[in-house]
Amino acid sequence: MRALITGANGFIAKNLIIRLEENSSFEISTFTRSDDNQRLISLVKDADIIFHLAGENRPKSIEDFETNNVQLTQSLCDAVKLTGRKIPIIFTSSTQSELNNPYGVSKKTSEEILRQFSQSFSNPIAIFRLPGVFGKWCRPDYNSVVATFCNNIAHGIPAVVHDSERVITLVYIDDVVDSLIKAVGLQSLEIQYVAVGPEYEISLKDLAAQIQLFKDSRTTLITENVGSGLIRCLYSTYLSYLLPAQFAYELPAHSDSRGVFVEMLKTSDSGQFSFFTALPGVTRGGHYHHSKTEKFLVAQGKAVFKFRHLVTNEMIEIHTSGSKPEIVESIPGWVHDITNIGVDNLIVLLWANEMFDRHLPDTISSPIN
Repeated sequence: MRALITGANGFIAKNLIIRLEENSSFEISTFTRSDDNQRLISLVKDADIIFHLAGENRPKSIEDFETNNVQLTQSLCDAVKLTGRKIPIIFTSSTQSELNNPYGVSKKTSEEILRQFSQSFSNPIAIFRLPGVFGKWCRPDYNSVVATFCNNIAHGIPAVVHDSERVITLVYIDDVVDSLIKAVGLQSLEIQYVAVGPEYEISLKDLAAQIQLFKDSRTTLITENVGSGLIRCLYSTYLSYLLPAQFAYELPAHSDSRGVFVEMLKTSDSGQFSFFTALPGVTRGGHYHHSKTEKFLVAQGKAVFKFRHLVTNEMIEIHTSGSKPEIVESIPGWVHDITNIGVDNLIVLLWANEMFDRHLPDTISSPIN
């Protein structure tokens, strides 16, 4: 399928092009602001579907709304008409098309041009009225407050919040691209208005605070709930504004004669991740917990875990090594330690079900024997 994308240098288009290139079913051609109407006619002639993503939203002159939104949409319809074919057009409009401002009026007018074209020539049209779209490659200080906040906070620039209680509606770029691609099979000869979901709502104050927590996590080591929903999307977006020099960051290492202990990641409700090393013959641990639990995974070397029950004095040993992925759990009420019984440095990954609290450590020293 030959796909023509207008506004190919824009934020949404960059993400869409990458996704379409992942699918060998598409042959992509692009139209940008530097191209003229003659090139547009030539590109439309060879297209099977058109993603009309071009648009002006922060022009130097208010007349650019007319040129780059309205006139371009009319030229696109005229070019399709010249082919004598029905070429589906997928158009990214804005929820601001319902507002009486120059940008909204230009988008509404463009929608009307497409509606009339669809009615007159039975050409398939899908219109996406998008709220604020955010995600990687969105320009800061242009069309997304999310991009601006992410960029500024990532680079130590103040994120100025003028109307802190204002609630904004957002959609994530991956969801937008998914919906655009799903619309490729558009067959209806009536104009369709397509909604993208899920939509997220957040106040500007909370948005700035959330993004700041992403930055702070490199110091506190406490990660946010970045696995789903809006926080997942915001976190991915924030990371995309880091410079290559910011891709890595150091962690505090606690060293002594036994080896090294390093905390890697903490969560507010699912514990923390660490690792430690032990030189040959070294024993670590020798304590018990009342409620805390841990999971140990030997990544390198050989080790023996010893356990003693606090009440019955029952003793057990578990031998494990990096050659056999195996979790060993500490059990509340059992004293436990680990000894490097190999010739190599022992490296052990550790998860604890709660963050370590120096005031309430729930870690009581006790010998195994």
